[in-house]
Amino acid sequence: MIHEYFEGTHGEIGFRCGALLAKHGHFILEHPGFPLTPERQRFAQACLPIYQQYFPEVVEEICGIADGQRCREQSLQALLFSMYAMPPACHCSCFAVQNENGIFLGRNSDFLTGLEQNNRHVIYRLPSCAFSGNTTAFVQMEDGVNAHGLAVGLTSVYPHAAKPGMNAGLLLRFFLEKCRTTREVLRQIQSLPVASAQTFTVADSAGETAVIECSCDAVQVLRPSAAHPYVCAVNRFHSSEMKRFNVPGIDDWQAGPRHRVLRRILSQQALHMRVTNACDLLRLLCPYDRKTGRDTVWSTVYDLQARQIYRAGGNPCRESFERDDRFSF
Repeated sequence: MIHEYFEGTHGEIGFRCGALLAKHGHFILEHPGFPLTPERQRFAQACLPIYQQYFPEVVEEICGIADGQRCREQSLQALLFSMYAMPPACHCSCFAVQNENGIFLGRNSDFLTGLEQNNRHVIYRLPSCAFSGNTTAFVQMEDGVNAHGLAVGLTSVYPHAAKPGMNAGLLLRFFLEKCRTTREVLRQIQSLPVASAQTFTVADSAGETAVIECSCDAVQVLRPSAAHPYVCAVNRFHSSEMKRFNVPGIDDWQAGPRHRVLRRILSQQALHMRVTNACDLLRLLCPYDRKTGRDTVWSTVYDLQARQIYRAGGNPCRESFERDDRFSF
């Protein structure tokens, strides 16, 4: 896993990142991971005014990367804005628990082993905020925590449709930059145009947790209850309101078995879970044969009460969780 530290404005960070990659002979658009088709480019240009309105800072960062790479910013936008929506990727597991021992958000990132060399842990220190996050790409974030003790993790869902808007990885980054609490995230998601289908598991340092199930057509919030004192998510919608958007017959990377494991263990342990239990649970959610090109490529536990981060830089059944003290929150 690559570890990176960025400080400055969005534009400065983008330029330094793009120029450094170019200096070492790495040009993003030479190996984008999928063809940048005219359809993707048209979709990205339809999304651009939305990012300019709601998250202009990230547009500035992408422009900086393009300057550093000496490439067209429209091509980078086609790459970044179309992710999660076309084509989708269905993977990852996430949960959040609050009890007398702490406030925990845990997440497995399940992805293609052939792209592991691109996995990144990043720390951003911007003039207005600071956060630590993990991603299989760049610019976008897939889980993270900010200086206010707000943690968010995503799981992607196969979309029944895609409309111009903000996608999963950039929505999550928006939350880390713009929000301090779970309540603020819930308020923002009601007004933001959404392009892709996904869940966001959210927890803050006050102990408020929730799962947001959302797509381009609807948003639903799931909260813990006395009967289920936890929230969890995989790559299917589970609320009665959102189930109708699940696409049948797709390969969701064993989402059903993972969700059953989450519910079974959390129903037993949520009220007394500790960091070690959270790590053990993530180890149970890795049902992949690495020879197929799929695996859990990192695992993270955020302990928001103790303000600590634990990360396994690969499959947690093989890699140990280590406390990461590089980011203080």
